[in-house]
Amino acid sequence: MIKAEKIVVRMESGQTMEVAVLSKRTGCIQVVVGEGTHSVRCDLLPTRSGQAYSGTVMGREIVYERSPEAVQADLDRSKSALNDSRRLPHR
Repeated sequence: MIKAEKIVVRMESGQTMEVAVLSKRTGCIQVVVGEGTHSVRCDLLPTRSGQAYSGTVMGREIVYERSPEAVQADLDRSKSALNDSRRLPHR
């Protein structure tokens, strides 16, 4: 079973919520807010300042407070870990 990646986003009210990640690239992070029939997809795009990602869900803004550079570092790290796990041991 594959465990979905989750990230924490901040809502307009200042509260935080954990959301599931569908896809993650430096240009756009697609997330699912909620579960089951009440779930909603949202695209988080980099802000103008480049310090975070933001998007709207049902008219409300949500913010992922990580820069595109930090997200790229996360992607590089996970790609490296995946490549290491695929390597065959020397015989």
